[in-house]
Amino acid sequence: MTASSDTPQQARPELGLTELAAAIATGARTSCDAVTDALDRIDAAQPALNAFRIVRREQALAEAREADRRLAAGERLPLLGVPIAIKDDTDLSGTPTAFGCGGDFPPKTEDAEAVRRLRAAGAVIVGKTNTCELGQWPFTSGAAFGHTRNPWHRDHTPGGSSGGSAAAVSAGLVPAALGSDGAGSVRIPSAWTNLVGIKPQRGRISTWPEPEAFYGLTVNGPLARTVADAALLLDAAAGPHPGDRHTPDPITAVDALGRDPGRLRIALSLRIPFTATRTRLDPEVAAGVERIAAALRRAGHSVTVADLHYGILVGASFLPRSMAGIHAWHRRIPHATVDPRTAANARIGRILDGPALFAARRAEPLLRHRIGSFFHDYDLVLAPTTATPPPRADAIDGIGAMATDNLITAACPYTWPWNVLGWPSINIPAGFTESGLPVGAQLMGTAATEPLLISVASQLESDLRWDRQRPEQWW
Repeated sequence: MTASSDTPQQARPELGLTELAAAIATGARTSCDAVTDALDRIDAAQPALNAFRIVRREQALAEAREADRRLAAGERLPLLGVPIAIKDDTDLSGTPTAFGCGGDFPPKTEDAEAVRRLRAAGAVIVGKTNTCELGQWPFTSGAAFGHTRNPWHRDHTPGGSSGGSAAAVSAGLVPAALGSDGAGSVRIPSAWTNLVGIKPQRGRISTWPEPEAFYGLTVNGPLARTVADAALLLDAAAGPHPGDRHTPDPITAVDALGRDPGRLRIALSLRIPFTATRTRLDPEVAAGVERIAAALRRAGHSVTVADLHYGILVGASFLPRSMAGIHAWHRRIPHATVDPRTAANARIGRILDGPALFAARRAEPLLRHRIGSFFHDYDLVLAPTTATPPPRADAIDGIGAMATDNLITAACPYTWPWNVLGWPSINIPAGFTESGLPVGAQLMGTAATEPLLISVASQLESDLRWDRQRPEQWW
């Protein structure tokens, strides 16, 4: 029996990131115990859930033993000894970065900056989670590894492209994980697995060894069951590398937890950004967004229906950067085995990597100015994260490029404009469909508004308590 046929279950004993970090720091648990438990859960779930591409059992246990030695010596760090997962697009020394593709890849010799910072905070990286090829689709599947399944229903996708990270956290395999978001790839799987997912301000978490990722579209961000856990992971991973192209002023995310944001003016916008594909908001997703709007009103905020008009130019800025980014990645891994749709997108990217890409980058300040004027009247925007509940895991199998584009656009038309703008957004769990599938809503702000988003999200969590709902274990 799957989770979708029953009422969501009450919380099982897996601790969240904040709780587990505290338990290890106080000696209530050892790192070896916590890491072993995580590895054992990963091994047990992997045949059915398929969340991980790489599992580092021997290395992670050795790092856990070292963490326990450091703890016994009195050392304290925010995540010392805590098991964390990262995504298959992120460099981890000693492991390959396949980014969802097939083939043999040499192990990396250095950590990505975000991983270096997680390790500096004491985290134990237990493995790398599955993602679709080059992060292109809101599905986590591919010929190289099969299908990653949604913990709430095995027939459905957890979303993508950070679907492995979402499945691992939602299933309780790890307390939190790092993902990346170039068109919604943190927020979409968070919405479809009942998680909090933060797309931070561009540059908040370094993408080094890339000065920027996908020409500024893609950022790294946390996925967790609670706002506090997402904020803790954001703080641990955040910070610049000297070679970064974008370096926003620092924030401390955890300081915003429980902070009164005051009475805010929030625009409720259900309008779908311009697409060439016919799209429609599913009534059950709309009902979830309305649940969040009602909770915001209970918290004292003004929520007004006011559609944000993105305009065609946002899409014209997104497409060349996305496709040229796929081309750049594909060129770096010429011997990889990829889906014909990936190869086709790379060819399109090669064509757009020129005047079209240049014009797309030049348009961004104008877009920020025009869309930013909407925030003269509103502090935040509330919108759906996706247009539909999670599709079946095999929905894009065996179909052509155009059919794939139509399907993914119809399911996920809401998130990508904020990647063009580079501004932060957070997915909030918004309840479940009648069949038990999670849906989400996103709060969106202007530049560097992560603290405001986090303070409002923590208000909502104290009311709605989505963290108490866990999928029934079927894996």
